[in-house]
Amino acid sequence: MTGTAAIAGALAGHWRRHKVQLAALIVGLAAATALWSGVQALNTHARASYRAAEDSFSRSRVPVLAPPDGGTVTDAVFARLRRAGWAVAPVLEGRLTVDGRSYTLVGIDPLSLPDSQRLPGGQGFDAVAAYGDDFLRFVSRPGLLYAAPATARALAAGTGRPVGPKDHPLPPIAAGDGIAGDTLIADIGVAQALLGQPGRLSYLILDPDSGHRRGAAMDTAQDSLNAQDDLNAQDNLNAQDSLAGILAGLPGAALVRVDPAVTVDISGLTDSFHLNLTAFGLLSFLVGLFIVHATIGLAFEQRLPTYRTLRACGVSARRLTALLLTELLTIALAAGAVGVALGYGLAAALLPDVAGSLGGLYGAAVDGSLRVRPSWWLAGLGMSLAGALAASAGALWRVYRLPLLAAAHPRAWHDAQARRLTVQTLAAGALLLAAVAVYRYGTGLVAGFAVMGGVLLGAALALPGLLSLMLTAGGALARRPLAQWFWADMRQQLSGLSLALMALLLALATNIGVGTMVDGFRKTFAVFLDERLVTEVYVDARDNGEGDRIAAWLAARADVDAVLPNWSVAGAYRGWPADIYGFRDHATYRDLWTLLDAVEGPWDRVRDGAGALVSEQLARRFDIRAGDDITLDSPAGPWTVAVAGIYADYGNPRGQVRVAAATLTQRFPNARRTQYGVRTQQTDRVIAALKTRFALDDRRVIDQTRLKRFSNGVFERTFTVTVALKTLTLGVAGIALLTALMTLTGARLPQIAPIWALGVPRRTLVRLELAKILALALLTAGLAVPLGTFVAWCLVALVNVEAFGWRLPLYVFPMKWLDMAAVAALTAGLAAALPLAALRRMPPARLAKVFADER
Repeated sequence: MTGTAAIAGALAGHWRRHKVQLAALIVGLAAATALWSGVQALNTHARASYRAAEDSFSRSRVPVLAPPDGGTVTDAVFARLRRAGWAVAPVLEGRLTVDGRSYTLVGIDPLSLPDSQRLPGGQGFDAVAAYGDDFLRFVSRPGLLYAAPATARALAAGTGRPVGPKDHPLPPIAAGDGIAGDTLIADIGVAQALLGQPGRLSYLILDPDSGHRRGAAMDTAQDSLNAQDDLNAQDNLNAQDSLAGILAGLPGAALVRVDPAVTVDISGLTDSFHLNLTAFGLLSFLVGLFIVHATIGLAFEQRLPTYRTLRACGVSARRLTALLLTELLTIALAAGAVGVALGYGLAAALLPDVAGSLGGLYGAAVDGSLRVRPSWWLAGLGMSLAGALAASAGALWRVYRLPLLAAAHPRAWHDAQARRLTVQTLAAGALLLAAVAVYRYGTGLVAGFAVMGGVLLGAALALPGLLSLMLTAGGALARRPLAQWFWADMRQQLSGLSLALMALLLALATNIGVGTMVDGFRKTFAVFLDERLVTEVYVDARDNGEGDRIAAWLAARADVDAVLPNWSVAGAYRGWPADIYGFRDHATYRDLWTLLDAVEGPWDRVRDGAGALVSEQLARRFDIRAGDDITLDSPAGPWTVAVAGIYADYGNPRGQVRVAAATLTQRFPNARRTQYGVRTQQTDRVIAALKTRFALDDRRVIDQTRLKRFSNGVFERTFTVTVALKTLTLGVAGIALLTALMTLTGARLPQIAPIWALGVPRRTLVRLELAKILALALLTAGLAVPLGTFVAWCLVALVNVEAFGWRLPLYVFPMKWLDMAAVAALTAGLAAALPLAALRRMPPARLAKVFADER
């Protein structure tokens, strides 16, 4: 055996004798790595899905010609424009349900599609030769559907089964890279058959980069398009070259240009979502590192006699430290591999809720199947190694610097405990001051998290000092000898449990803070839905003409109390997407809508066309206050209107402006007039009559109950991941407490044995030990309440405002605090169960042996 191998064997002997410590070290690193790598797997997968969706076919990145009412046009429109020299490509979009899951079906014409529209394989279908037989299958019957690999596998078995309103056979499925998980791409003829819309198109893509395809007619018409928002207003153009002239005589052929600028950029919102996940993942990682730090510290102390012997045998401090570092990194790699595997399982379990949240809130497409990516796998192993190094750096440095003679004293490191506590308290004060400075001078989402993180870490570092003061005060009040020993021993025990209690404090504070935010949001959201979803029936007509007919028909019915239009047009304010809505003055709004800020008589001003209401997101983004003027773009030119009030609009990634319906149609003649709210006491009768009279399906006629249920479902799914992470963090804190107690069991015997020798029964000792653990846990829970409330305030007043543009009211729930105290006591009790059971069964001979042992 070589010298190095002999030294390594001597060091490894400690782990063979203390298997619980080795298990605690591995569990701590694995748990920390699992939570971190799980969150990073979710973030990496979601961002890859965004890139795939951006790279694949997307209307949002190119200008299009679309019907102003959101309906469809006929193939004849496309044919006439192409014959006139216009470089346009037809698209049909719709929802197709297969096996109970809804997909977005996109029908395209591969030969006319612009090269800028990426399709499966990474290029436009102009390169026909690159596809060979697949291209022929795509454009011929029965057709070929392209889908993401996971979606293609899921749908492969359903080929040939009837789908869609016309029970058309599902074509074969082919996998293509760069396709969002909920999207299917087909030839436009196949899509028309599957969607039951023969000869219909949703919009036409304009190709600004293919001037070689178009002649002078196209150049002239395209120039006019760039100068006009409404293509129907080009009366000054030559009839041969103008869009209106080309489409003359075709019924329902009105088109407007929709530019990419009017689409919402969700990257900031999704980045906020992922930053939230990363923050909780990092917090969980830090809580797990407390286990590692405590275990390594105890193991190094217990191995001091071994270090002394090795140093006396001539092993240098550098060589000893290097071998300890190698040992630690080996354990960290093994634990990291386990943690990454567990993180993958966690991410796979949470992915459906993450995908649902991002899709429901922001319209971000996330593939529902998780793939192993080397980036986050290696990052997880790297975090395990980095965490182990961070947790052991202090101990390794002390081994390297500790003089040889000092190593002969087992408590050499503990002699500096009081000094380290002072340094720790000073560090806590510095972190709290830094958090105050960031709050005062910092801006942005990162600053909000920095404030919260600084206070959390500062409070955790200050916890041992605060608990020490409390225990000193308790000891001063004790009169009986056993009670005095109880308080003194609990204070002595605090040194070994401080890291576990710090982890428990962070976990409890996070649970209180996140729970308060979620419960407060749930309460606010319930009120918000009651205000907004007050009308009993919601109708969405196919086009403006049908909308006018439905409104007139409803107004004539005796069982309808009011018909409330919700007309709209997509717009922008200073380059940021902002939808403009038109509504009719009614008691429904005056009585139920809460305005966050308003001038005097806001509803009258809006009714008279002299004012507008704006959403909180828009107001916060541009520092708009009630009474300010805002200028909006309209077909007739800039339109300046006074802000009469500001209202909450939770969960909307776009801004909103609300004006009187008459004002909207005056400024935007082509506004979409298809949506209405219906006030009625005969909900079922009105819905049945609407469906029968106008052949409307469930997508176009929605009752209030179903819409509320859907909205609440989106809400609950939004916080599923957050709630899961805070619960897992509490579980990791429980593991930290358990490992600390188990590793301290042997070290506690010199404190317990003398009390036993004085006549205190082991049963009483067990009860006293349990009381000490519960007391420390409850004191920690008491300190977690104000800290958790502060976390909740940070989330609603700083993080949410920066991330989403709206602020929630802060509610407190005292009963939740009692629940957390009970959870803390239960966690501590469960963590203490095994060590106390071992003490209860410990033979008297082992307790007596303490007095014979020489340290």
